[in-house]
Amino acid sequence: MDFINKVVLITGASSGIGAACAVLFARASAKLAIVGRNIDNLKKVAENCETESGHAPLLISADITIEDDVEKIVKETIDCHGKIDVLVNNVGISIIAGIRDGVQPLDKIMETNIRGAYMLTHRVIPYLEATKGNIVNVSSVLSTKAMSTMTPYCMSKAAMDMFTKCLAMELADKGVRVNSVNPGPVRTNFFTRAGLNSEHNDALMTNFAAMLPLKMVCESEDVAEMIIYLASDKARCVTGSCMLIDCGTKIGKVETII
Repeated sequence: MDFINKVVLITGASSGIGAACAVLFARASAKLAIVGRNIDNLKKVAENCETESGHAPLLISADITIEDDVEKIVKETIDCHGKIDVLVNNVGISIIAGIRDGVQPLDKIMETNIRGAYMLTHRVIPYLEATKGNIVNVSSVLSTKAMSTMTPYCMSKAAMDMFTKCLAMELADKGVRVNSVNPGPVRTNFFTRAGLNSEHNDALMTNFAAMLPLKMVCESEDVAEMIIYLASDKARCVTGSCMLIDCGTKIGKVETII
């Protein structure tokens, strides 16, 4: 797979799955615009991308919950690259919370995971229609598998799956494909950002691996490989799909262990 002369816009690219995506797309010769709030981390990712491709990506420091920042993302990408072929809606947050924790965790998660992605996608669509490009959303196995300690997050990812399917129907007549990847547990800083300490996070990954049918958890690069496939011409007949990459989480008997 190569993305020569293709422009790929990736949100949440400063760490984890987003950072792994940036490096893989760089290796495949894509022109990149990478977005994140942590500019220092973005610079490190950019260095890795330049090592792979010989070209530095466009770095955009932005918060997709802020409408002016969303406009900035699109403007800077178009000013630099002139077009957009692929949008990877990867940015997302989680909070370990249930209904007893009130509405604030839900509001915060939905603002980033859904509203932010919706605003950015709305502004990018005209450019994707012009290039007959595509969108890959990062969802989760928890869109369909309940975890009571992460109720707002599960709700946001269920919404992301429906967003994916509705967009795929709405944009198909313009030749724009829309899909999602739905990871299970991934070895990133996801749970530490949700409130766990590093020691608890490491133990959690070990426990997940022991319970999952494949006896392992995904790495960021595994998910990135699925994303780059869906974004490529090899997946030209795939749209409206929510692709599990979960080491068997969905079919296994994974209990709530957070």
